[in-house]
Amino acid sequence: MAMDLSTNAHCSSHTSKENILPSNKTNALQLQRAKQRTVLGVMSENEQHGRSFNQESYISKHSSFSDSSQLAFHGCASSSGYDVYVEEACEVVLAASGQEVVAGTNYLDGETDCLQNADLKLLLELSSNSGQDTSMRSEPDFALMPEEMMFVTEYAEDIHRNLRESEIRFRPSPGYLKKHPKITNGMRVILVDWLVEVVHEYSLRSETLHLAINYLDRFLSFVANVKQGKLQLVGIAALLIASKYEENLPPTLNEFVYTTDSAYTKKQLISMEHVFLKVLAFNMAAPTPNQFLHLFMSIHSVCANTENLARYVAELSLLEIDPFLQYTPSVVAAGAYCLAAYTVNRSLWPDSLHTFTGYTIADIGPCVTDLHKLYISAHSYPQQTIRKKYKSLKYCHVSFITPPAVLPFL
Repeated sequence: MAMDLSTNAHCSSHTSKENILPSNKTNALQLQRAKQRTVLGVMSENEQHGRSFNQESYISKHSSFSDSSQLAFHGCASSSGYDVYVEEACEVVLAASGQEVVAGTNYLDGETDCLQNADLKLLLELSSNSGQDTSMRSEPDFALMPEEMMFVTEYAEDIHRNLRESEIRFRPSPGYLKKHPKITNGMRVILVDWLVEVVHEYSLRSETLHLAINYLDRFLSFVANVKQGKLQLVGIAALLIASKYEENLPPTLNEFVYTTDSAYTKKQLISMEHVFLKVLAFNMAAPTPNQFLHLFMSIHSVCANTENLARYVAELSLLEIDPFLQYTPSVVAAGAYCLAAYTVNRSLWPDSLHTFTGYTIADIGPCVTDLHKLYISAHSYPQQTIRKKYKSLKYCHVSFITPPAVLPFL
């Protein structure tokens, strides 16, 4: 489905376009496409907040890219040696060591000359107003590292040490939206909500979702002036790469194109994937809150309700840049674990995890507080895909659990 993200444009329902899939999922998917599907389009703020939160099919939501809020973030050091900026759709600037250079000045050498003409053209297109956007549906499970490896006690400390070192190198910049005046926090929320639907629809793993959001945020930290019409292309490329990295049987390229209602072609998606990998310098093994949660639970096991509630809270944190990109993935995971444990059985941060991680309740307290606020307000979000996902039996209906009114350490 094509998307119109121009100012004051409204989303409208369309019948599905023809798109022949090589998968045996075709018939089932086409039946679902007969329903209205999520559109990453534009609605007024009143329409966004006036919509019903209790729709039977979250595929039939209309979403808004309207967000007038101004966000303030703390700076974060770049995790790459160079940044790629796109300015006014007429020049590309590659910055190394903080020095900006206009494209065409023969600067492209070493690492950066991997960005060939086709890549530069696509980066320029990201800054153009051409482009459309759409959406799709549903969810998954598991972690980047096999759980059985995490349960091997003799490796746990080495795994944790490596993840803690890596999470610093692969952190997105909390303030990256300042470099994208055409993209708002609300647009990103809608995109993440849609990616959750796609992950659910293809039964992908939770780690695939977490990796895709990390790739998305890191990419947007390195480029500038990405336009509304290209945001979904960036998002689906992030998910494509994450699924190739994490899944045994990732969806096909045709299926990824299908999720966007063919708003983009296979060629565009392949080109975007190529640019993505070059911008991230092929550094794809990024630690995520999901990985840390699995590790923490291998050290100190919890009941199924606590485990799924911690995963639910950690997944909710993917929706918001502010404040959660200010915390490392390990802190978000520790906060989610602590909040879930207190909600289910009124326990907090166990001594075993304090010893293992070095984190005290004072260290993770601010993150727990922010996660608690998010948990309480989750029902009021226009985007309800994550809550609906965790209402299922598979996840022990944990999104029905009432959050605690107050936390003991506040």
